[in-house]
Amino acid sequence: MSTFVLVHGGGGGHRDFELLEPELRRLGHDVVAPDLPIDDPSAGFAEFTRTVLDAVGDRRDLVVVGHSYGGFTAPLVCARLPVRLLVFLAGMIPAPGEKPGDWWDNTGFEGPEGLDDAETFFTGVPADVAARALSYGRPQVSAEYAEPWPLDALPDVPTRVLLCRDDRFFPPEFQRRVARERLGVEPDEIDGAHCVPTSHPVELAERLAGYLS
Repeated sequence: MSTFVLVHGGGGGHRDFELLEPELRRLGHDVVAPDLPIDDPSAGFAEFTRTVLDAVGDRRDLVVVGHSYGGFTAPLVCARLPVRLLVFLAGMIPAPGEKPGDWWDNTGFEGPEGLDDAETFFTGVPADVAARALSYGRPQVSAEYAEPWPLDALPDVPTRVLLCRDDRFFPPEFQRRVARERLGVEPDEIDGAHCVPTSHPVELAERLAGYLS
């Protein structure tokens, strides 16, 4: 049994994984999905990392999954704990010293136009499911957005990048380019929206567990 450490994205929380978590448990794995202190104006990368470490406790055989903006925090956890695998899931791949607020221009990100949040993040998801997921959002006022990312390099651990083919926020071609430029790898692909833990939880659980085979 492995433990999947699920690090949520911007404005999110543990409920982002409410459909994925039971599927991972069904496959025989443990899950940790803490709420990062995004509502604390004094919280930065150190507090984000500590929150995850405290939630993990003495668990081992870890797979750390950074979803979207969680890609900034997930490698910091991997630098502090022995982990089996790091997964950037539609994730923002940081560069040393890069402030999250600068990532967008540094990567050439161009946001979607003319789409509401449901269309942007929950493409193809039934309207009631998307509305419930959006209702879980939390205001993000924490300090890490203006902090330089503190590592000199990404941690030396096995790493996968998993993009979502139906992602309208981080389109596949954008994710492929960033993965090549920053990690020198070709991403894996899965059907689903940017919030793939909601749009395709069964398929995602099987893909994540399959990485351990």
